[in-house]
Amino acid sequence: TEKEVVLKEINFEYNKSNITQDGAFELDKLVQVLKNNDKLVIMVKAHTDNRGSDQYNLDLSDRRAKSTVQYVISKGIPASRISGKGYGESEPKVDCKEACTEEEHAQNRRSEFLIVK
Repeated sequence: TEKEVVLKEINFEYNKSNITQDGAFELDKLVQVLKNNDKLVIMVKAHTDNRGSDQYNLDLSDRRAKSTVQYVISKGIPASRISGKGYGESEPKVDCKEACTEEEHAQNRRSEFLIVK
């Protein structure tokens, strides 16, 4: 739509920051939207599940944000149009505390996209 680009979240494997095949498929849609709308600027928010220390998860989410941004840049989008930040475990999609199922953990390991401009 004019105000919203609907993508599935980019999910990550446990303890990893590499873009999966499913993630690449979704990111390719984002790249196409960015190519079609040359004024659009996107921010990536990357997250982790709640396993591991707070600092480790901040670092991991930062690596996830960077790999997501790098993927988009590698497809020809200028770096000035996409930025990213890791939020660690501070903004869970599923707030299951210490009783998370594996599926809930997986939902929390994601990158989301905000339209900045």
